[in-house]
Amino acid sequence: MEISILQGAVENANEAFVTIDQQSTVIFFNRAAERMFGYQRCEVVGRDLAEILGPGCREGHQRAVAAYVKTGKGKLIGHVSEFDAMRRSGETFPASISFSVTEVNGECFFTGIVRELTETKALHAQIVQAERLAALGQMVAEISHEIKNPLVMIGGFARQLLKKISGDKEQAKLGVIVSEVERLEKLLANLKDLYRPRQLNLVDFDIDELLQEVCNLTIANMKNDAIIIRCQAEPGAKMISGDRDKLKQVLLNLVKNGAEALDGPGTVAMASRLEGENILVTITDGGQGIPASIKEKIFSPFFTTKEHGTGLGLCISKRIVDEHPGGLFTLESEEGKGTTVTIKLPRLAGSCLPQIVQTKE
Repeated sequence: MEISILQGAVENANEAFVTIDQQSTVIFFNRAAERMFGYQRCEVVGRDLAEILGPGCREGHQRAVAAYVKTGKGKLIGHVSEFDAMRRSGETFPASISFSVTEVNGECFFTGIVRELTETKALHAQIVQAERLAALGQMVAEISHEIKNPLVMIGGFARQLLKKISGDKEQAKLGVIVSEVERLEKLLANLKDLYRPRQLNLVDFDIDELLQEVCNLTIANMKNDAIIIRCQAEPGAKMISGDRDKLKQVLLNLVKNGAEALDGPGTVAMASRLEGENILVTITDGGQGIPASIKEKIFSPFFTTKEHGTGLGLCISKRIVDEHPGGLFTLESEEGKGTTVTIKLPRLAGSCLPQIVQTKE
């Protein structure tokens, strides 16, 4: 009975259990191993383990087994080590493994207990990133405080002088000072938004209603009549859980970027559609696109191709979306053919909604 209980425990464990003999022939492969490596048990048992290991593991594994059989000693026995494992599909993933040895009738049997570390590594990276951002946020807050006060004074005095001085050259110079102060104030505000710890205020709402609102606001404030703002949504349930205000900030920024990317008349199109359990929101412009040489830099803080840009808009937008549970922000662009930003968010259960079509012609 005890043996049955132990077999059931091992069979149903979350970790992969793989047992081989001293010729490296697999004699046990539990359910977790099937899920992890993508092989059925019948495909593995009786085969050499080296046939299913990744290229980086085969040689080392064979040496280690041979050395233990010869000397009775092994460096990895009783210790946990990390390695890059490979699934049947060829995909690699981080894993930890510990070995134990059992001797039966003079023959050695090796059992490897494998635990996938993909989620653990991702969580660790998130924690490190959060700690780094928290430290940067504190530093930015302190620096911003020290810079903001003299900026306010400079801007205030410059505006006062601008009202009193009548010379064109003097007014032009003061105008530059005022505009540069405003730009620096905006930069400080964006820096705080980028690096300070963010608390999402998650509420359930209809993403199509937000798209409609952003479309209406953009049309009302669009100064260039040659630019068309179009908003379309496929019918279907479009309820999500998200921070409505922050997602509104993201959408407004993306539509504004799309309009600025147009060289003359053109269209910026917002759309939503269902894809499985997710909602995809796209913002597409027919502008000049992003050159391949700078694509890797577009999400870097302070990188901008605009004359008066801060280089923080896309970076902040991506961070807001990626911080939403299940959120994903992607950008595709081809030089000369425009840019499409896609926001993916998990869909909540909801009723079908009518199609939205809003256009500024």
